[in-house]
Amino acid sequence: MIRTRAGRARAGGPGRYALGAVGGLLAAFAGLALAQLVAAAVRPEAAPLTAVGGAVVDGTPAGVKEWAIRSFGTDDKLVLTLGIGAVLAVAAIAAGLLAVRRPAAGTALAAAFGVLGAAAALGRPEAAWQDALPSLVGGCAAAGVLYLLVRAIPRPRPRPSGAGPPGALDRRGFGRLAVAVLALSAGAGYAGRRLGAFGDAGATASRAGLVLPPPAAAAPPVPAGSDLRIPGATRFITPVREFYRVDTALVIPRVNADTWRLTVRGEGVSTPLTLGLRELLARPLVEHDATLTCVSNEVGGPYAGTARWLGVRLADLLREAGVRPPSQGGRADQLVARSVDGMTLGTPVETVMDGREALLVVGMNGEPLPFRHGFPVRMIVPGLYGYVSACKWLRELRLTTFAAYDAYWVRRSWAQRAPVKTQSRIDTPRPSAEVAAGRVAVAGVAWALHRGIARVEVRVDAGPWRGARLGAADGNDTWRQWVWPWEAAPGGHTLEVRATDGVGAVQTGERAGTLPDGATGWHAVTVRVRG
Repeated sequence: MIRTRAGRARAGGPGRYALGAVGGLLAAFAGLALAQLVAAAVRPEAAPLTAVGGAVVDGTPAGVKEWAIRSFGTDDKLVLTLGIGAVLAVAAIAAGLLAVRRPAAGTALAAAFGVLGAAAALGRPEAAWQDALPSLVGGCAAAGVLYLLVRAIPRPRPRPSGAGPPGALDRRGFGRLAVAVLALSAGAGYAGRRLGAFGDAGATASRAGLVLPPPAAAAPPVPAGSDLRIPGATRFITPVREFYRVDTALVIPRVNADTWRLTVRGEGVSTPLTLGLRELLARPLVEHDATLTCVSNEVGGPYAGTARWLGVRLADLLREAGVRPPSQGGRADQLVARSVDGMTLGTPVETVMDGREALLVVGMNGEPLPFRHGFPVRMIVPGLYGYVSACKWLRELRLTTFAAYDAYWVRRSWAQRAPVKTQSRIDTPRPSAEVAAGRVAVAGVAWALHRGIARVEVRVDAGPWRGARLGAADGNDTWRQWVWPWEAAPGGHTLEVRATDGVGAVQTGERAGTLPDGATGWHAVTVRVRG
């Protein structure tokens, strides 16, 4: 019996393991806080959680990404960050428990996570060797803190035979050290946030001080009747704060407009260009209303929006650089846009130069681009899904061929060329809504970008198709609102909608998922009508 109690004392007992788990969590917090402070001096994307999160996004199969977008919407990045944090917390507890019995092994496990974060940071696009520093410093700090905390855990003394269980732990020394670690870590984390905010101050000031010149080619007013103002229906022009955001950036790049540069180079470029924002704004600016939509948008989904964009015609810039489209003998058929965070999108050169208003955008709904939508400059190409045309935080345009280079999403099983498919959506009544019998306004939006919408039809319970009233058209590059008055009878009913585009093609009812080039099918909602 004496050996058993002594063995329990040597093992530490449950109290020591509890303190070891707490020590592991405190060590992880200290490491992350110090890493955040170092990342503020290097670049925000080098912070461990951000670097590992980016690596997870890059390595996740396309089907899983689609599931995440469907399940969590624009909160998918928050869910990913919380998930990584939870995994790190479990690993920190494991390191703390291991360190109680084997301090060297536990601290080595803590340091290993720093190495993992450094590897993830170095594997990110645009990475430099300095990007490894935050994770390495954080890993070393976590290992050192864990070692000190474990050493501070007192060992219970075994009592003589027959005197009862081992004595209680004296936790006061551990507690004082833990409080000190917590305070210093919180201070480092706060300093990192403040330093990061200071680094962002220049970018914020550059946007606040930016005055957009008036357009040389102003868009006409949105036609009267474009917005049917049906309660529950989407507004024709999407407010900036409501415009959807789908991208892979866990940290929104905050680019200083005063130091921003855009380069144009590659095959068929006889005159390479390098432009700052001032030079870009000195060119004729064009206003254009256009609807953007994401290829991840399922039938009836929310990832579409319409804005009034202000920018420079991309085709004019390419011609100035000596670029010709393939139909005129040009050598390049793909324009690769690269973001400041390393994202690449590939756009057909022929499409960019076919006369549509493909723009390098500087303004959105009368104000400079918000940071979350690509400040200071982004691309839009009406008629193409965003993943092949709408590069945010743009810094480079490189001319190449589709045969020679696959952009980010193409390497992940999406199609090289992605014209937007005809879609229509019921906004009101909502799925599973309960409405009163009688006349009900069924309304929504439809789009066939760069082709326009000629007709929208609705049917009830697979009955005959009925024509809806269309809102006024604002060109072929925007969606159109529609409304259909339904004489609703009591009971459960299914409403479906389909659209016909400007060249007479009817939206297909065949259901297909978003991969590899956009979803198809008719949107349907089921409602209950009260008698």
